[in-house]
Formats: sequence, C-alpha cells, structure tokens
Amino acid sequence: MPSIMPVQHLHLLLPFALPSAADAATALHGLESAALDKLLARATLEERIVGEDFQRTLPHERWIARRFDAVTPTDQRYADDAPLAPFMLLADGGTPGDALWACIEPVHVRIAHDHLVLIDPDTLGVHTEEARALLQVARPVIEDLGVKLQAPTPLRWYVSGDALGGLAGASPLRATGRNIEIWLPHEARTGERSRAWMKLQNEVQMAWFEHPLNLERESRGLPAINSIWLHGQGALRPVQSPFARVMSDAAATRGLALAAGVKPSAPPESFAALPDGGEGATLVELNPFSAPFIELDWARWNAALKALETAWFAPALSALTDGSLGRLSLTLCGDTGSVTLSVTRADLRKFWRRRPIAALFIE
Repeated sequence: MPSIMPVQHLHLLLPFALPSAADAATALHGLESAALDKLLARATLEERIVGEDFQRTLPHERWIARRFDAVTPTDQRYADDAPLAPFMLLADGGTPGDALWACIEPVHVRIAHDHLVLIDPDTLGVHTEEARALLQVARPVIEDLGVKLQAPTPLRWYVSGDALGGLAGASPLRATGRNIEIWLPHEARTGERSRAWMKLQNEVQMAWFEHPLNLERESRGLPAINSIWLHGQGALRPVQSPFARVMSDAAATRGLALAAGVKPSAPPESFAALPDGGEGATLVELNPFSAPFIELDWARWNAALKALETAWFAPALSALTDGSLGRLSLTLCGDTGSVTLSVTRADLRKFWRRRPIAALFIE
C-alpha cells in the first residue's frame, strides 16, 4: 500500500550539476548512481538550452526568473536576462519599492600576469564584523555620489541611482576565475563601459586600500577585500509562482517566492525530510556543486552527487515506484546551459528508453 504522498510533484533545481562535455568523463569517474541513471534514462526531456559562452547571467538564474515571469516575455529561452537584485533585496529584508536596484558584493580581484581575475566571493571567508566594518567605510563614499544604498545583510548590499539605471552586470560566479575585462558592468543599450560605475568602484577601492582590516587579513594569509562587484540589475515587478511550495537558501529564489505570495523555507536535508505537500508542485533548490564546479574539483563534485544519490535520487525513485510521488522533475544547470526532465511512475516502465547521464552534458 503506497505511503502518504509527501509531495504531488517534486521539482529539483540543481545549479552547477551539469559540467561541460569535456569535463564529464573526469566528473563522472567512479560514480555509482544507479537511481539517478534510471531516472534520467526513463525521463522525458522537456527543455534543453545550450546557452552561449559569454552570457552574463547563469542558467539557473535565467531559469528561475523565467519560471516566475520576472523577465520580459521576448525570446526568453535564450535571453541573457535575470533581473534578480530587487527580489534578493526583498528576501534579505529590504524594501525595493519600484526603483531599479543592483546587488553589490565585496570581492577580491587578483592581479595576474597581464589582467585581473575575480576570486569566488564565497571562498573569502569574510566575517560579519569585517563586512560591517567595510560597509561603514564604503557607505558615505557611495552615498556622496548620489547613490541610494540598502544593506540589510552584511555581505550583500543594494544600490540604486539614475547613473546606474541602465547597467548590465555579470553574476559573480560567471566571471570567477576569468579575466574580468569583458564582465565589468556596461551600459545595456550601448555596450559602453560605465563611467559612473568605474568612479563608484574606484572610490570604494581607494577607501579600502590599506584599511587595517585588510592588513590584518593579509597577515593571516587571507586575500584582501579590495573591490566590489555589481550584478542582478532590475526593478521589482509582479510575478507568479508555478510552485505551491519553494524550498531554497538562494536569496533570488526566496525573493521571487515572497513576491509571488509564497512563503519560502530552507531545503530539507533529504527526500525523507520533506513535509507533506498536498496539492501543487514543490520546488527544492539544492546547491552542493557550485564551489567544486568553479574550482574544477571534480572529485569533490563527484562526492556531492553521490551524497544526493543517497539522500534524494534513490528515495525519490522508490517513491515514484510505489506511487507515493506523482512526478519528479529535474533541472540540471551548468555555467552556460541547462536541461529539464520529468519522470512519472508510468515512465519507469518504459524500459526501452536509454539516456546515459553523459548524454546530457553540454557541448
């Protein structure tokens, strides 16, 4: 007899779960994922987006923005648009109103041989007290330039102003590890480098130069916080959720849910910990992959996938088999493209379907 259905339709969003075809063999080496293999083999492919090398946003950002109708309905499948900053601000406890907002984060830019490289902000280990000290110095510098600033959390600040209204910035993890030249904010309409942003960035950099906090970090072998990064520019707009429940730690996803009238929660540790869902679809965003993906640490990436096999894929497959889960959807994203698949109990009986996991990886 089937167990009580925890959710009718479970949709797993998995950022950075899709390495390029060139990295697939290394990433999958030694991987034992019988449940995921069967789910992918039997699933129906609903959407495949290849993307482009120089898109400024990430596939999971574009996917979530499209699903909540947060982007202008042009050719959304390939649009390089994810105006998520005002929704992030909402999730962080700020008040976006109807103004244009961009998110800025304190970062470290490393000097390479002949260019500058952005370091993954999540690896900097910036403590709350350090972030507040940096904000205390940066706030008057930013506001003196006529830019509005909200900082409801220590590590994510939000700016709004006429001079910044038309800017397009790149997601930090899109530019991480790369020459930052092509990823710096530019005027969306003209493609020209923004003088207003360069002035704001330079003023903050000078204010932080040889700050005692940075000197102390360097004495401990930590990178200095020497710059800021802008991304997610946009204005709050009415959105609607295709999901009855949203479980995510990502500020953008949580903010979209709030704007759509859905109270978000943190993702559970496993499929077994899912609360009873009732009617409608449940979105769970799981992101153990971003750091190993960005660092090309495929052994750690592989270990993260094995952990999800145990905690999510195997029990979800069992629930589909016994009918306690109606439908499972999977959206796997890389750094340029994504695939979305869906599988039901009836699909599991289609033994003739064959789709090896490597077939999904983006060329």
